[in-house]
Amino acid sequence: MAAKKTAKKATKRKSARKPAPAGSRKRKRRRSLFSRFLTLPIGVVDHFSKSCHPINRWFFKLFACIGFLSGIVFLVLAVIYGLRAQTYDLNKVTEMPARSIVYANDGTTEIGTVHGDNRLLLKVDQISPWFIKALVAREDARFYDHIGIDPRGLVRAAKNFVSEGKKEGASTLTMQLADNSFNYDGKSIDGKLLELALALRLESKFSKAEILQHYMNRIFWGHSIQGIESASRTYFEKNAHGLSLSESALLAGIIRGPNTFSPFVDFEAAIEQRDVTLSRMVHYKFITQKEADMAKLEGLKIRPHGRRILHDSYAMDSIRRDLETILEQHNIEMGGLHITTTIDPDLQKAAERSVETRLKAVEKRSGYRHQTRAQFNRNSAHTRAAPKYIQGALVCIENKSGAIRAIVGGRNADESKFNRALLSKRQIGSIFKPFVYMAAFEKGLQPGGWVRDNRIRPGEIKGAQHSWSPSNSDGKYENMMAVSEALARSRNTAAIRIGDYAGIYNVQETARKVGFNQKIPNTPATYLGAFEASPYQVAQAYTVFPNGGTIYRPFIISLITDASGKIVYPGSGSIPYTAAKAGLASSISNTLQEVTSRGTAARLRSIEKFESPCGGKTGTTDNYKDAWFAGYTSSLTCAVWVGMDDNSRTISRGYGSTLALPIWADVMKAAAPRKYPAHSLKPTIQFKKIRLCRYTSQIATRGCESHRSAYTALVPKDSIPQHSCDNHPVRAEVLREDPAPPRAIPSR
Repeated sequence: MAAKKTAKKATKRKSARKPAPAGSRKRKRRRSLFSRFLTLPIGVVDHFSKSCHPINRWFFKLFACIGFLSGIVFLVLAVIYGLRAQTYDLNKVTEMPARSIVYANDGTTEIGTVHGDNRLLLKVDQISPWFIKALVAREDARFYDHIGIDPRGLVRAAKNFVSEGKKEGASTLTMQLADNSFNYDGKSIDGKLLELALALRLESKFSKAEILQHYMNRIFWGHSIQGIESASRTYFEKNAHGLSLSESALLAGIIRGPNTFSPFVDFEAAIEQRDVTLSRMVHYKFITQKEADMAKLEGLKIRPHGRRILHDSYAMDSIRRDLETILEQHNIEMGGLHITTTIDPDLQKAAERSVETRLKAVEKRSGYRHQTRAQFNRNSAHTRAAPKYIQGALVCIENKSGAIRAIVGGRNADESKFNRALLSKRQIGSIFKPFVYMAAFEKGLQPGGWVRDNRIRPGEIKGAQHSWSPSNSDGKYENMMAVSEALARSRNTAAIRIGDYAGIYNVQETARKVGFNQKIPNTPATYLGAFEASPYQVAQAYTVFPNGGTIYRPFIISLITDASGKIVYPGSGSIPYTAAKAGLASSISNTLQEVTSRGTAARLRSIEKFESPCGGKTGTTDNYKDAWFAGYTSSLTCAVWVGMDDNSRTISRGYGSTLALPIWADVMKAAAPRKYPAHSLKPTIQFKKIRLCRYTSQIATRGCESHRSAYTALVPKDSIPQHSCDNHPVRAEVLREDPAPPRAIPSR
């Protein structure tokens, strides 16, 4: 009975207890699981420390649990950051927006760089071994021994931080490569852990040599310099392959503070960093002490102050403009391209030198009233105003290809970015007259025909105002003269009558065919070149004469390859089109040759002493605002303009023959005869000797003979008149039609 009573009381006490809350039960279960989780390290300690003092055993268990938990945390982090690292494309390491290198027409002479960072990519075997040793010694001495992470370096950095509170970098070259290649916060704990995972991936994908190569191409050296090749060229004016031990140590030494330790900023500080690097190279047995001592005695030749500013040029501006139309924007931004151009470096230098030398001489003339370039340079430090000194521009094109061999858009591209060779639109004046004559020849006019040179009479010219009567430049007038003579002497009144004969529409169409695509006024003033064009357009148009009516589309980029050598742009090559009949172009060319010997450009022979066969035409606009000369040899055509940017008067008697022609002569004299031979300009087409009437340029009749207006002319076969003279209507008689060799000027 007593036992039953006791059992009942116990049952009552159990039933009287309140059930435990659910949260408390969960916490108990977690503690139970955690205790079971720690059973493994505790059991291991119990097994190996049975003979130890209980206190020691307690500490062993504590350390074992901490170590075990740390290992678990490490594994979890390794999985997490390993997975995150997998989301990064390691190929990004090799993709660097390097500069595109621009070469001259020989494919080897470097004339500039465009787009991308200030970086030139190299392979590891193109870099001095001294620099590789210096870099490893200074930045990561155990680079060849670790797998992307240097445990000894991490322990050392942690120890110094705990003991001395001193922050010390423990990043390997591989970790630095990851930091430079990918977008993450490398200063945070999260970023550093991700960097470790990325370093391991990089080591598994790339060899040590490849990691070094990519790292050296990415290093920042201050002053916007990136990559070892750009640093070597900028600081020492040499390729990275030729760096000496002393130079290599200096470049490796300033990496940690490129702007602070730059030899351009503090040469002594840069030398100190070089010496530190040399000491580390000795310590890690990359070099001997004797080699280090000799390197310290080496005199370092840093780029002098005068060559530290990279100067722009109008040739590079022209190349950049053409490049924009050739490549897609993505390719341009990525850079790393090799661009071969048509520029002849010797001819380009000669052209730039001539423009500056000749115009500097103009500034010294007594009648020059404008700012000089010397005055501008004295004031440029105090003002950002555009220069107001006299300017010049030219374009030189190879006749049989259209390749632009030289282009100058002004006197200095650093002082004025405006490329006058391409963008300046100035009145072209008398250099347009040959195209007016060509339109008239197309309609049947012959060089030996007559044209009146007296003053324009009211109402004589279609489309002109009643009182419009331009004068000749010399103020003199003649009654009748040969058409070729009128062009050679650049007679204005004759040119107006010849343009009126051709008709404004035909003149406009002729201009369009040779490259003047802008809107040309429908007024008789067009016959005197009263519209605007660029030197580029004029040079292109004038190639029609030495090419016998053919024009090749001008181009400046001939080939583009990417960093791997793959052709991105094969070049458009020579693209010709027929702009005029061969006979018409040859007839004009014959007269333009006379211009350079006895016409308005006779100075070319008498003063400039240019003796090679050539043709050309001067041009001077009203009040001496623009001075032009456009001319050609059998190989090259060049157009030169001289004037003021504000369209004001240049100088009294500032003719094309005195301002522009001398520059043309300098450029053509500089053209190497071997590359640009100046052969005879005698046309290769067939001619016929025919009797013509000077009044009508038609086949002469007995009436023409009786009126003494008949003459014998050499006429191109494609320009032979089809009708007899209707001014002297007697049966036409062709006196001779046998082919005959051409002459410079038809008989008069």
